[in-house]
Amino acid sequence: MQSFRTELENTVVEKDIIELEAKIRQFNEGKVDEEKFRSLRLARGVYGQRQQGVQMIRIKLPYGKVTSNQLKRISDVADEYSTGRLHITTRQDIQIHYVDLNRTPQLWAELEKDEVTLREACGNTVRNVTASETAGIDLDEPFDVSPYADAVFKYFLRNPIGQEMGRKFKVSFSSSDTDTGLSYMHDLGFIAKIKNGVRGFKVMIGGGLGSQPRHADTLFDFLSSDQIIPLMEGVIRVFDRYGERKSRAKARMKFLLKAIGLDGFKSLLEAEQKAVPNVSVPIDTWGYPQPKLSDVATPTVKIEDNQAFQQWKSTNLVPQKQPGFVAIGIKVLLGDFYTDKARQLADLVAIYAAGEIRLSLRQNILIPYVKEESVPFFYTELEKLGFVEAGYNTAADITACPGTDTCNLGIASSTGIAEELERLIKAEYPYYVGNPDVVIKISGCMNACGQHNMANIGFQGMSIRTKDKLVAPALQVLLGGGNIGNGEGRFADKVIKIPSKRGPEALRLILNDFNTNGKGANYADYYQEKGEHYFYDLLKPLADITNLSTEDFIDWGTTERYEKAIGVGECAGVVIDLIATLLFESEEKIQNAQNELEQENWAASIYYSYTSMVNSAKALLTSENVKTNTHAAIITDFNEKFIVSEKLKIKGSFEDLVLQLNKNAPTGDFAESYLKDAKAFLKKVEGYRKLELEHA
Repeated sequence: MQSFRTELENTVVEKDIIELEAKIRQFNEGKVDEEKFRSLRLARGVYGQRQQGVQMIRIKLPYGKVTSNQLKRISDVADEYSTGRLHITTRQDIQIHYVDLNRTPQLWAELEKDEVTLREACGNTVRNVTASETAGIDLDEPFDVSPYADAVFKYFLRNPIGQEMGRKFKVSFSSSDTDTGLSYMHDLGFIAKIKNGVRGFKVMIGGGLGSQPRHADTLFDFLSSDQIIPLMEGVIRVFDRYGERKSRAKARMKFLLKAIGLDGFKSLLEAEQKAVPNVSVPIDTWGYPQPKLSDVATPTVKIEDNQAFQQWKSTNLVPQKQPGFVAIGIKVLLGDFYTDKARQLADLVAIYAAGEIRLSLRQNILIPYVKEESVPFFYTELEKLGFVEAGYNTAADITACPGTDTCNLGIASSTGIAEELERLIKAEYPYYVGNPDVVIKISGCMNACGQHNMANIGFQGMSIRTKDKLVAPALQVLLGGGNIGNGEGRFADKVIKIPSKRGPEALRLILNDFNTNGKGANYADYYQEKGEHYFYDLLKPLADITNLSTEDFIDWGTTERYEKAIGVGECAGVVIDLIATLLFESEEKIQNAQNELEQENWAASIYYSYTSMVNSAKALLTSENVKTNTHAAIITDFNEKFIVSEKLKIKGSFEDLVLQLNKNAPTGDFAESYLKDAKAFLKKVEGYRKLELEHA
């Protein structure tokens, strides 16, 4: 692979891309271990997929906002480097698949020409900051959360405190008490509030989905908006030090909250405040770009099928708080659309709306700032693109992750069953196309990328084994989840496991029962009334696996016999524990600390020095086969194993040395002295390791 240089004006971005290119070259030459390289590329949005030799690229789009120019740029990149298919995720990103690893630096450079990044779209980082897709236009919002989500995204991008955590960290912003940002299932969730004329947020902490969903705790009923960035910095610092690192299954924020409790977490948070560089970070809402509304008149059009038009209007128009405008929802089947349609959509909104679209948590597209009188014209133009299917955010709008199509962790097809269930609803239950009170979501495995365990009706991909040891694709049926609002939600019960091919019949039984006995209630309330055992009995006949047919051993969307094949998941990235690699990383962190010091970024320099010392301690503990599950444990165990035992001599304890971090304000003098300490400590560790190897 030839050396690559960008033509970007942003030198920080250019350096990032050049580093990726260099690491790819070193990896190809066998100079970088595969596991270490995985960690690096994941933090740059490059994710291995089920098919060998190609990558999935996740494009980070904060709060789902995409300008016309950005959408065109993404389309150009998808055509040049991928297959021309764009996939909207449940975190408002866009993914493209089947990308050659060696071309990813060029791909990234092309995206950055329109300020689109891959940085920290995957890996043990602060992931995409999501928000209500109606932010800024919501009838019920006290204020637009977009500037605040944008400020959080920018502050933590490349921030050293969030580069190598034990696991990913997810943040959301909700426009109103309706909580369409789903705060209760995030590591940090913010719900817009106004108190005594001051803008602020209700703050939720420690939520999550996966195999063990946890409802977030209320950290603050109200926190003024200038406090959200300092708070989040403190939270991440605590998570980075005390969060699990070895066991991926226990490495999320929710497990730390479960282990130490909310009060215990608050105590650690308080102890960290001196290290946080800013007591207050006011957010410039006045400088946030305002929508540029089109003044171009739309042509008069004739609607050919008025009945279809009226149905579409009833489900796909979203009212705006701005008089004279509406937003148009586009239902995107499985979140997949193609670059030819994307370019035409970009031109349409650039000329006749506000030059932007929003990507939703349900894998759809929302066009804000459409003039009410322009709706017929937009309908006819969107119809040409195949974008006028009725049922935006209704029961007929099923969310599904990619599952076994491309994901390493997929156990059973989620896209195949989703397509079949949507077909069933349109054919047999057409009135559900207008029902927003039944939410159906599907995931291909327990990790819940399709958010199945917070749906009214959810399906999770699994497998079943017969008495003859034959394996067939299966679905776990989950019922009763839902968003209540204002930070409250319910997680669905795991009711029963059935063969995948019986999924449509399960949905029939559920909907028929609801139609007969629901009596006008919404589904979430109806489920609570009936309870889990009622639905287990209803669906139990479908769980019988003594009479499986040949068809039951073939998953949805394929003609081949099912074979359970799970690869290595890359959602968090794995950091290798080879001692030499760890010490090399410590040297890199020292250099980063020096660079930040020279640029007078005191807090960043201090954190790099801190991570260098912890990393160096981890290296020696690894040589002694001591577990290194958390930063806090590393600090304590290293002091016991090496300092108290006098194997390695420093002035005072290792805790005192390292935890100067949260005992001092981030000043220039402290950053300089702390870096000096980190350099001296690394020199001692390297000397100890050299003697150890000589006497091995």
